[in-house]
Amino acid sequence: MTEVHPTAIVGANASIAEGVEIGPYCVLGSDVVLEDGVVLRSHVVIEGRTKIGAGTEIFPFASIGMPPQDIKYAGEPSELIIGKNNIIREHVTISPGTAGGSMVTRVGDNNLIMIGVHIGHDSRIGDHTVLSNNAAIGGHVTIEDYVIFGAQSGVHQFVRIGRHAMIGGLSAVVRDVIPYGSVTGERAGLTGLNLIGLKRRGFSRGEIRTLRTAYRLLFAEEGTLSERLSDVADMYGDNQAVMEIVDFISSDSSRSVCLPRSGSAA
Repeated sequence: MTEVHPTAIVGANASIAEGVEIGPYCVLGSDVVLEDGVVLRSHVVIEGRTKIGAGTEIFPFASIGMPPQDIKYAGEPSELIIGKNNIIREHVTISPGTAGGSMVTRVGDNNLIMIGVHIGHDSRIGDHTVLSNNAAIGGHVTIEDYVIFGAQSGVHQFVRIGRHAMIGGLSAVVRDVIPYGSVTGERAGLTGLNLIGLKRRGFSRGEIRTLRTAYRLLFAEEGTLSERLSDVADMYGDNQAVMEIVDFISSDSSRSVCLPRSGSAA
């Protein structure tokens, strides 16, 4: 049964599926869609053309789908689409898209979005990510699956972050982060591979050893990066994980790639 607390305010045309729980003092706009089993604990505000996937739970004082923090936004009918089984904790803010981007912000499935996180307009968040307390994600950012953010980290607009990457706490990320990479610092630099994350995700010793060898070749001091990319592609063309890094670096981006600091290891 759907449960709506008597103090909640729900727009007349909001779409509320079976098993939804809407707690005290929540406010929902008329264009909001809540799929099966969504839980809004209390004091949650959801506005705009916002869709929340099945099983997602949102905690008090989250502000979801309010107009983006972009002075160019002119009220265009953009969207926010949030997937299934996410946990969105207190004071999280997530903005819809804009005409200057894709007109949609997307959050995937099975993400943990902790207290005070901000996700900017036109960003795309994959599946199984962890965004720790007060992480700030700028507009037009792409975050792929299984990325983990430390507390109070920040990501500049238009940055891409590859799968299985680790962003250290208090880090400011202004360049793209390779898949499987680990970055830290006030202007984040690449410190190696996310070895702990890879082990936790079940990568074998052999797989990790191959990634480490390829990483050292890619970021060696000899030759240009373009030459090293070509060499690694020739050597590991049949290795999906290594080629994922090669393709990520080789693809077009408005940002350069985070590079290792002197003395950084894989």
